[in-house]
Amino acid sequence: MTPQRRLPRRQRFSGQSFNRMLPNLMTLLGLCIGLSSIRFAMDGKFGTAVIALAVSMVIDGLDGRLARILKATSRFGAEFDSLSDFLCFGIAPALIIYMWSLAPWGGIGFLPPLMFASAMALRLARFNAELDSAPKAAFAYNFFAGVPAPAGAAVALFPLFVGLEADEHHAYWLHALVAFPLFSGAVLVAVALLCVSTLPVWSFKNFKIPTAGVLPMLLGVVVLAALIFADPFLAGALLGITYIGMLPFSLRSYHKLARQAEERRAASETVEL
Repeated sequence: MTPQRRLPRRQRFSGQSFNRMLPNLMTLLGLCIGLSSIRFAMDGKFGTAVIALAVSMVIDGLDGRLARILKATSRFGAEFDSLSDFLCFGIAPALIIYMWSLAPWGGIGFLPPLMFASAMALRLARFNAELDSAPKAAFAYNFFAGVPAPAGAAVALFPLFVGLEADEHHAYWLHALVAFPLFSGAVLVAVALLCVSTLPVWSFKNFKIPTAGVLPMLLGVVVLAALIFADPFLAGALLGITYIGMLPFSLRSYHKLARQAEERRAASETVEL
């Protein structure tokens, strides 16, 4: 009886699955759109530039969540996301504001963009360093240290949002006011300081909505979406004002939670004694 010949095994395809690559592909897409916003600004299409930057912000908010859902988080993805954030939210807004408002002041006008980009680099480097630091208190994970990069970019573009809205309504006096280099430069510097500060800012990642507030929140999202589609520049300006107005409440919430955590720790130590 002749022995049966074994068929050779098929060699399995080696490599990463598309699911694990998808978050990085989204990050790359956001980077390309953010870089394209600079090109639009160079062509004088500032409205298109801020819309492109807004799209990159949306993508930045989705890629990390998608990575966690697909269990595709990695150190490479985190570093790649930070580099993309630096370009899209550190370099792009600074150059857009420079070309729109600060260029007539030459080298002096370039100082605020330099400060903004440098502050954003420091803020992202600190964020990456905190990934390897000692664990924080449980409540502290609901807060960022300083204004995060996407929010900082959005607030830095506030003068441009107002200027574009003023152009649509022929309010040229308002455009001249917000486009004055001293005003737009001061906004850039102020946002840069907020980004590198240690101000506790709500992250909204683990933000819990009370049951009674779910329906009002959903209705608010509908109104916001309608406003964005109807008048995106006005929506951008209002969101920037709202975010800045939120910061004192965020600071108060942090101190309240820190005080409660300290009281619980003191009470547990008393019980142990």
